[in-house]
Amino acid sequence: MLSAFVRAFRTPDLRRKLLFTIGIMVVFRIGSFLPTPGVSYPNVQTCIADAENNSLLGLVNLFSGGALLQLSVFALGIMPYITASIIIQLLRVVIPKFEELHREGQSGTARLTQYTRYLTIGLAILQSTTIITVARSGQLFSGCPVDVIPNDDWVTLLIMVITMTAGTGLIMWLGELITERGVGNGMSLLIFTSIAASFPTSLWSIAGGNNGATKFIVVLAVIVLVIGAVVFVEQSQRRIPVQYAKRMVGRRMYGGSSTYIPIKINMAGVIPIIFASSLLAIPGLVAQFGDQTAGWVQWISLHLAKQSAPLHLALYVVLIIFFCYFYTAITFNPDEVADNMKKYGGFIPGIRAGRPTAEYLDYVITRITAPGSIYLAIVALIPTLVFIGLNVGSNIPFGGSSILIVVGVGLETVKQIESQLQQRHYEGFLR
Repeated sequence: MLSAFVRAFRTPDLRRKLLFTIGIMVVFRIGSFLPTPGVSYPNVQTCIADAENNSLLGLVNLFSGGALLQLSVFALGIMPYITASIIIQLLRVVIPKFEELHREGQSGTARLTQYTRYLTIGLAILQSTTIITVARSGQLFSGCPVDVIPNDDWVTLLIMVITMTAGTGLIMWLGELITERGVGNGMSLLIFTSIAASFPTSLWSIAGGNNGATKFIVVLAVIVLVIGAVVFVEQSQRRIPVQYAKRMVGRRMYGGSSTYIPIKINMAGVIPIIFASSLLAIPGLVAQFGDQTAGWVQWISLHLAKQSAPLHLALYVVLIIFFCYFYTAITFNPDEVADNMKKYGGFIPGIRAGRPTAEYLDYVITRITAPGSIYLAIVALIPTLVFIGLNVGSNIPFGGSSILIVVGVGLETVKQIESQLQQRHYEGFLR
């Protein structure tokens, strides 16, 4: 594998792409530490220790690479774009115009991408306003004795909103630059950078203190086991054979080839975990604005907002399984696949073309999503349970979603580098 990396850097155009990608990732990390105008950086560093224990902000802070709690230029990270992309995909189900654009091909996809950009900017304005409001009220850094925004006049607040929104737009542009001129999917690599940047600090914090070495070894063992399971399952797929009939076009014979439809066990990726985490964070957000002595606020804080609570864990598993089926249903359309196969003369051996093919594909998807959803729930739950049992904190960046994203993005990037090496008659990473 090391020799493959050496060959990749010896290839001029591939070396340029790799260096360009690394350069963009460095710029992204630098922006995560630039404070937003109007924010007192020393006061933020004083308050940040208490806020890191707030599980409500854990997911957003993780995807921003720790930039959220520092109120930096890139405080919102990639989350507005992720949310906008998910919303646009969901709207394809309820808005026929969006589904028509999706079927138009490249031109329709370009328009949907433009809508995603507009929605990203709108969400960035909304989220930056919310974060600044929460920071001013003291709820972002609860119990902090100093103000993180000393001068809170409307001009300063407006500049902060514009700066954070512009930071989100810049991140979106950097991600698209990586996709066009670099290696891999730009948005995915920026998420990968944000999560991976938190690993060394968290590992160092686990190693310190009483029984730090033992906990460190156990955490490493759990991470390695989960990574192995993720790699095994993410590479697994059900291959449905497809045969294309021969047909005459003019004087030439076309078709007669055999191929297959690859169906992954986990077709939804990490989206169900993000959806489940976001929904479970809503009760805690509502409780923060209520009377802290009220009974319902204390019940939510004890049973729903607390990550180690049995009810929280049970709902987490149920929501992950539900969103696995839901997201798979809206991203894989058996009727559309069956119609395309029939249009080009393809059929599954033993299955008639048309409606029977769609029913068979739906049957396979339904059955294969069951173990995929259970696998995703186990991957999301086991690291959390182990880390809670070790008392190393439930908010460290080694949860199932983090490992799934890091491993998935790493595999896809390596595959792209490998394919470009093979085009130049080199051996790839995977033999």
